[in-house]
Amino acid sequence: MATTPSRKIKTCLLTITFLLSFLILSVSSVFGADAAKLFKQNCAVCHRLDATKLTGPGLAGIATRVPSEKWLFDWVKNNEKVKKSGDAYAAKINAEYGGASMNVMEGVLSDDEIKSVIEYIKNPPVETPAAGVTATSTEGTTAQSNPINTLLVLGGIIALLLILAIILRSTKYNLLNVIAQKKNQPEVSDSGWWGETKIWMSQHKRTVALGIIILLLSLSKMAWDGMMNIGVFTGYKPEQPIKFSHKIHAGDNAINCQYCHSSVEKSRHAGIPSPNVCMNCHKGIDKGPVTGTAEIAKIYEAIGWDPATQKYDKAPKGIKWVKVHNLQDFVFFSHQQHVKVGKLDCSNCHGDVKTMTVAEQVQPLTMGWCVDCHRKTEVAGMKDNPYYEELHKKLAEKYKGQKITVDKMGGIECAKCHY
Repeated sequence: MATTPSRKIKTCLLTITFLLSFLILSVSSVFGADAAKLFKQNCAVCHRLDATKLTGPGLAGIATRVPSEKWLFDWVKNNEKVKKSGDAYAAKINAEYGGASMNVMEGVLSDDEIKSVIEYIKNPPVETPAAGVTATSTEGTTAQSNPINTLLVLGGIIALLLILAIILRSTKYNLLNVIAQKKNQPEVSDSGWWGETKIWMSQHKRTVALGIIILLLSLSKMAWDGMMNIGVFTGYKPEQPIKFSHKIHAGDNAINCQYCHSSVEKSRHAGIPSPNVCMNCHKGIDKGPVTGTAEIAKIYEAIGWDPATQKYDKAPKGIKWVKVHNLQDFVFFSHQQHVKVGKLDCSNCHGDVKTMTVAEQVQPLTMGWCVDCHRKTEVAGMKDNPYYEELHKKLAEKYKGQKITVDKMGGIECAKCHY
């Protein structure tokens, strides 16, 4: 029995309803990705979604810690206004984090964008990494693939829209034929998709030209965003030849960073400890709390130590550590200048290493990130250092009543880092 036009129409309408429902769900996932992107661009430099502290507090459970949701919104929008209002909780947070300035989002993000970021923080995505997958590349990888996920969702939406257009087109001709059948007229013939498209384009040349321009601009923006992430390896944590846990050493056992990275206060390089430094402790400690003897045995093999004879009677092999934090060759960076003179804590750039089982890059280390830090960070120790005493007097006179930040003493001049 042949399918009547009315039955075809009902089938098409049901299909359209299903596709529209799916489309709405897909669009909502894109908005979620947008909130994640906003968080990454504006918040992730100083905050983690878990309880880990960076420059600012960890955001896990933040909604239950602050006085109210309105307070949280006002704080994210313009924390300077909240502090100046004399708010007690703002004063407490300000004192707890040494008066560190938080970026003002007023004028940067709209109210709706701020609300979406707050919702994203309150309901963060659950990370489910694939079992058995580890990062082994020495070049670096990013921990997230939001741009790819967004493109896949957008591709799915476009495919659904095309299917929807085909169904609507079929519905249109079915309706026309129902009318023709009632009027005892011949069926309406389909002139073809491309034929109708060419006719429409010839009748709407300005609209077509505008659409092409918008498409080209959108593609250019996507290409620009993609290129901006080249060389940014936030979340990179490669597998090392020996499973060394900073959490056990620097966290649980409270070993000072400078004990292993002994040149951090004396040189531009922090330095990677030699196996001799490891042996200061591991001559007597041959078993770890997590990995047992397996990983410490690799240290013995690398340095040529025989625990049975208690002698260095084997040829040393060395340890080929994989560098986590890499700056381009054309960038000059001095650890000594930042740690010894600037009195910065290691966590400012490296994150809370004391909680890391596997060392990872938590900051983007881009030029924009460094410049932003130099504009916000007040110069410490100048008054107490005779070398900078005269310079401090001149700067204090020049910038009366203002904080002496790094940029005011030439910290954003190109030649300081590139020469």
